[in-house]
Amino acid sequence: MDFRFLIARRYLAGRRQVTLISFITGISVAGVALGVAALVVVLSVMNGFYYFVRDMLVSIDPHVRIVGAGKAGVANPDSLAAVALALPGVESASAYVEGKALLAPEDGAEVNKVVIVRGVESQAYAGVSDVVDRTGFGAFDLERRNGRPGLVAGMSLAYRLALLPSTDSSAGRVALLSAPDIEDMATSFLGITASPPTLFDVRGLFEMEDIYDESHVFIETKEAQRLFRTGDFVSGVELRLADLEQADAVKQMLAARLSAPFEVVTWYDLRKSLYDVMRLEKWAATFVLGLIIVVASCNIVGSLTMIVIEKRRDVGVLRAMGVSRRDIRRIFLLEGVMVGVTGTVSGLVIGLGLALLQQHFGLVPLAGAESFLIDAYPVFIEGGDLLTVSAAAIGLCAAAGLYPSVRAGAIEPAKAVNIEA
Repeated sequence: MDFRFLIARRYLAGRRQVTLISFITGISVAGVALGVAALVVVLSVMNGFYYFVRDMLVSIDPHVRIVGAGKAGVANPDSLAAVALALPGVESASAYVEGKALLAPEDGAEVNKVVIVRGVESQAYAGVSDVVDRTGFGAFDLERRNGRPGLVAGMSLAYRLALLPSTDSSAGRVALLSAPDIEDMATSFLGITASPPTLFDVRGLFEMEDIYDESHVFIETKEAQRLFRTGDFVSGVELRLADLEQADAVKQMLAARLSAPFEVVTWYDLRKSLYDVMRLEKWAATFVLGLIIVVASCNIVGSLTMIVIEKRRDVGVLRAMGVSRRDIRRIFLLEGVMVGVTGTVSGLVIGLGLALLQQHFGLVPLAGAESFLIDAYPVFIEGGDLLTVSAAAIGLCAAAGLYPSVRAGAIEPAKAVNIEA
């Protein structure tokens, strides 16, 4: 074993003439452990919230979306879907039409609602969104039956407007009025005849998030094209990937294959401001909690400097025996690293233990959990975070040993031995 490591370990763990040095060193190790443990726990919780929100939104949003650069939309959705499906990792592609319309129940109820209407291909949409799987009351049936198209609405919206899925004995029907329809109705007051709005059978109710449920309805793509009078144009094409993390790679491949009139956006781009804020919060928390390790490393400077003063005669003897200044500096640098490693390992054990307990048993519940989809703080442990925290903690502790090591290396052997003698 390297003699420098043996000496550093002996200086760090041996008996002290001044017990205050051992006390300060212990505080330094505890400070590093506390900082590392706090970072591991907080970063794991921040990751848990990030991935929970991401998975919740991706269940609604596509992994990749191709939209037209102009207001007209996309005129050739089938060819775009073929190009996308030829790429590795793309599992499904579905065209969609989206716009706002006024939803009015057939019974003439005074409660109407402006909703976001999404026209989708019902057969292909099951592979793009979780809405199909979350349609539990009725079925995700948008086909035209008995001369009337189908509509699927959110549970919250149905509750507000007292809507029920159509059955053989009862009819749950609504009318959708787009902006052109409302203009036509306005002109009817001037004596110009306007065609009556199309009635849709409510075929099913889906349950996702309240804010989404009460503002979205689904109809067939062709019905949406008639409603918004877009002709053969659609709003875009939505893709589902085998691996969510490959969205950027697929975006680059599509951008290279498609010409300028098209724009490709990923799930991250669709909610970029939200995801950016969550990442900023994570790194802000890392910086604030990292100050605990910085303060602990300042204590290391003090404790190692006191060890240098206490071991001044020993250092002089080592120098007289032929140990170089460089090796003396390394001895005290190793002490800083040893303090950092001890504190970091202890902090990782404590932090990972708390994080795993929270992950499996939900020891700390969310305040007001009845208003959330989860009962306890979510936890997701990332190996990259552990490596970053560990490297930063050990690096700061090693840096804290620079000044004491330089001071120890500058000790003159003759003066040190004579002074102590």
